[in-house]
Amino acid sequence: MAMLDTAQPGIVDKQVLTSAMSAKNRPSRSNALSASLTLTWRAWLKLKHVPSQLVGITIFPILMTLMMTFLFGGALAGSVQAYVQHLIPGMIVLTVTMSTANTALALNTDIANGIYDRFRSLSFWRPAVLVGSLLGDTLRYTIMVLIVIIVGVILGFRPEAGLSGVLLSLSLVLVFAFSLSWIWTALGLLMDDAESVAMVSGFTTYPLTFLSNVFVDPATMPEFLQAFVSINPVSLVTTALRGLMQGTVTTPQLVYAFLACAILIVVFAPLTMYLYNHKNTT
Repeated sequence: MAMLDTAQPGIVDKQVLTSAMSAKNRPSRSNALSASLTLTWRAWLKLKHVPSQLVGITIFPILMTLMMTFLFGGALAGSVQAYVQHLIPGMIVLTVTMSTANTALALNTDIANGIYDRFRSLSFWRPAVLVGSLLGDTLRYTIMVLIVIIVGVILGFRPEAGLSGVLLSLSLVLVFAFSLSWIWTALGLLMDDAESVAMVSGFTTYPLTFLSNVFVDPATMPEFLQAFVSINPVSLVTTALRGLMQGTVTTPQLVYAFLACAILIVVFAPLTMYLYNHKNTT
């Protein structure tokens, strides 16, 4: 037990105080990259410790691809083999789009459990919580895309552009998922509970995915729907994806797809960061 200096009551002896302190150098503060990568690893670990998430990213794309192929293949294209050439790129975009809301659900759950406040009290780059979560989700999106492609190949899908076209398509889809996730992240900060997040995101993603060119040619739709479909980011990315996989992509198709992603990031990323920095959990 440390003894007090009797000559100056209340003053701890300097040697005793020094001996109680660690002789090791203080660890340096993590930079933005290391903090983001650490929280990216945290997001990846959820796939291991939350089995329901792993089931969702494997069973859901398989069921959706099989169901849409066999329901619409014969009626719209005459055969399953003919329809999958049109459908698979769209199914990739559809399954990833519907999965991006999980980012908001995870953030909202962290807020409810107090983890959000704990992170904000720590001394590291604060946006790393959001960036790490968004980057961590790329693993989930990659798994879903590969599953859809594998199921498509089994059903008869053949990307004419080969492996290079598939890899370029994967890159575009991941960029689109990253940009779209900022919307749901902002939603997760605004909503009071996970149920509200799931309801609002569901009401939004279903019109985005079904009122698009994923399943059918927009030329068969009424004119007022064609106007919406033509500017729908899901349609723009799907068109570029089909071109990349079949080797027929044009420069305007790529420009429109990446422009849509850029607009989503420019609009919703600053909004999300503002909400994150000013979120009141009390």
